[in-house]
Amino acid sequence: MEFRIDPASRKPIYRQLCDQLREAVARGMVSPDQRLPSVRELSRTLVVNPNTIARVYTELERDGVIHSRPGLGVFVAEPKAELTKKVRKEKLLDLLDRFLTEAVHLGFSAQEVLALATERAGSFHWRTEG
Repeated sequence: MEFRIDPASRKPIYRQLCDQLREAVARGMVSPDQRLPSVRELSRTLVVNPNTIARVYTELERDGVIHSRPGLGVFVAEPKAELTKKVRKEKLLDLLDRFLTEAVHLGFSAQEVLALATERAGSFHWRTEG
């Protein structure tokens, strides 16, 4: 996986990297148990303070996106549904409300939003129930 940093962005570097890794997992660009670069490796490659990379890994590990194996490195975690279906649905509805509010303010119609969402959904790796 190749990380990119936009120094001109108003988004902090650690947030850019967190978002990129989350998206890579969601799109199936990285697979469960795939080894990620060490903090030192990634900080050297990106020319970023190692504390920034450590913060990224700490946040993503806390959220269950990655996990560390002492002495072996950092790996992409298996997707888990630790939260109940009801809580997951509430979280998703909250995100959808924020997304739809922004779409309304940008001047999109409901049909345009649905068409764009359907088109983009095809590029993500979805879990299958069962």
